Amino acid sequence: MAWVFKRLRERFGKKTGARQKDLISVLVLTVLSQNTNDLNRDRAFANLRQKFPKWPDLLFARTSEIEKAIRVGGLSRQKAARIKEILLKIKNERGSLDLSFLCGMPMSEAQEYLLGFKGIGEKTAAVLLLFGCGMPAFPVDTHIFRVSKRLGILPQKAYEKKAHQVLGALVAPKACYELHLNMIELGKIICRARKPKCPVCPLKAQCEYYAHTVKNERAA
Repeated sequence: MAWVFKRLRERFGKKTGARQKDLISVLVLTVLSQNTNDLNRDRAFANLRQKFPKWPDLLFARTSEIEKAIRVGGLSRQKAARIKEILLKIKNERGSLDLSFLCGMPMSEAQEYLLGFKGIGEKTAAVLLLFGCGMPAFPVDTHIFRVSKRLGILPQKAYEKKAHQVLGALVAPKACYELHLNMIELGKIICRARKPKCPVCPLKAQCEYYAHTVKNERAA
């Protein structure tokens, strides 16, 4: 992973960023990102904030109203119900819509708390802790999942929890933020699901997919 980190920095550059102070926004945005692309996620989030400028407004909104606002993001009925249920639970447990307390907890405890919500999985929890609290969590999205399997870092039959366990143990804490973003960039523009651009990939020298698939195809 240190080699991957170095090679991706050489190709895509160093990544830095400030923590997102509104953890509820990070949470909602991550739920909206499930099973859709970034453009539709951002449209759904913008529509939601336009309709409900303050997060407490969602607590009193009908689920159908939330669903209508986020329809462009796909799976709107499911996501609307999840968002409202999660926010209601936070309000009932904490007295307000505030997750900043997570940043003062050990990461394992913060993860356990978040995973206790229906609709929050390993990725959503990791995103919130990395971008909202600056913790050394490593979210594994679709692109990172695919890249890691092709490299041979993850078993082909790995599932979400296993992927987070394996990569979370391999990635250096200080590398989490940059490596997360650079692996996503690699997956979007080079290591694509269809027609990956293997010849120009900075990681092809250590890639099992390239060695076993692309080279064999050329030899044939």
